[in-house]
Amino acid sequence: MKSLNIAILGCGNVGGGVARILTELKEELSVKASCNLELKKIVELYPENSIKRFDLPAGLFCGGGRELTMAEADRYIEELVHSDDIDIIVEAIGGSGDSIYRTAIDICKSKKHLVTANKALLAERGKGIFDAANENNVIVGYEASVCAAIPIVKTIKECFTGDSIVSISGIMNGTSNYILSKMQNENLEFKEALKMARKEGYAEADPTLDINGYDAGHKLIILIKLAFGINITIKDLSVKGIENINKEDIGFATEIDSKIKLICYAKRIDGKIYATVCPMMVKNSNFLSEVNGPTNAVRVINKYSGRHILIGSGAGSLETASSIVADIVFIARYSAKMKNDFKKSDFSFINPSHFVFPYMIIFDTVDIPGITGLVTTSVGNQDINIDTVGHNRHIKDKALFSVATTPCTLQQVENAIKEIRSSNPKVLLKEPKIMPILY
Repeated sequence: MKSLNIAILGCGNVGGGVARILTELKEELSVKASCNLELKKIVELYPENSIKRFDLPAGLFCGGGRELTMAEADRYIEELVHSDDIDIIVEAIGGSGDSIYRTAIDICKSKKHLVTANKALLAERGKGIFDAANENNVIVGYEASVCAAIPIVKTIKECFTGDSIVSISGIMNGTSNYILSKMQNENLEFKEALKMARKEGYAEADPTLDINGYDAGHKLIILIKLAFGINITIKDLSVKGIENINKEDIGFATEIDSKIKLICYAKRIDGKIYATVCPMMVKNSNFLSEVNGPTNAVRVINKYSGRHILIGSGAGSLETASSIVADIVFIARYSAKMKNDFKKSDFSFINPSHFVFPYMIIFDTVDIPGITGLVTTSVGNQDINIDTVGHNRHIKDKALFSVATTPCTLQQVENAIKEIRSSNPKVLLKEPKIMPILY
């Protein structure tokens, strides 16, 4: 049986999980791969914690298990990238800066397969990496970059090749979903729920990319490229996070039989792609409303086969690592027949202001007689039909209330707000919150 030799760059949560699975399941994985999978070397600045946490032999680590300087780590990475004894390199360092980008390019140019969970790198700079891989006939495995253990990448690339994808929607960030679930179910404010997420290990010390929507945005970009064949970056995508969601918003969602979720949404309509990442009012009749905690879920609607739902763990050391190992096995078995190419299409990417949704608009205004009528009149002036008006909350000298619309464009809603502001410049105390309603 031939051997396939593997190196891992970075041995934290993800890299350590990969090393553990490769060592614990070595014989079983080798049978699945039809070749002997050998973990040869690991580069890690601080290997002592990884050795203890993942029960790994010190001899696997460059430097024999001692702490490395950055210069030493860079030298070991360079040696592994250009070593004739390594076939696959797992990049588990993270980031999307020039250094890690150059490393990914060098791996491909050295004719080694690259496997990574680095969603930011692929979403922002993936084209150069895939071009280098194609030029050198190597494979980039990236299943773990989107929703960890949920096999959404392989599902789109392989299982739906006989169909045409119409839309993709879902919950693709476990931290934000945990926070919103706690706010909904335990009547907590955002800061309280974030504190619990940190305590439970679902939020990093710096959770910015999770709560501002950019982590989810990177995942959606990868799926958009796969499903629709258009090359966009995070700058092209409309992204809003959950940092401004409060208990009053949760209350307005409850009034219309909904829950607030951070939703990734992309849809193809007549050769145009509409996409956004933002908090949405998800109707309780939609299964996504019941996806709680750190769980991820993705819904794909196809032209011929209809709706498909994948639910599972979207984060975690061993969960993410299991997808990386699956890519390694697939490359070992099928690399000669695998392709990196994203399909290319002539679809155009459309500004979300033209996207049709029913919307929930939450107004924070001065508390004066007739304020609800002033607001709803301006909404109606933009040819928007109003579905419901929420209960007015009188807080000291301000009024807080919501307006739920029937389907219209975001541009219509924004025009209504402009009209309110121009007719009475002092009536709006804060910028109204606008959330699509997802049935």
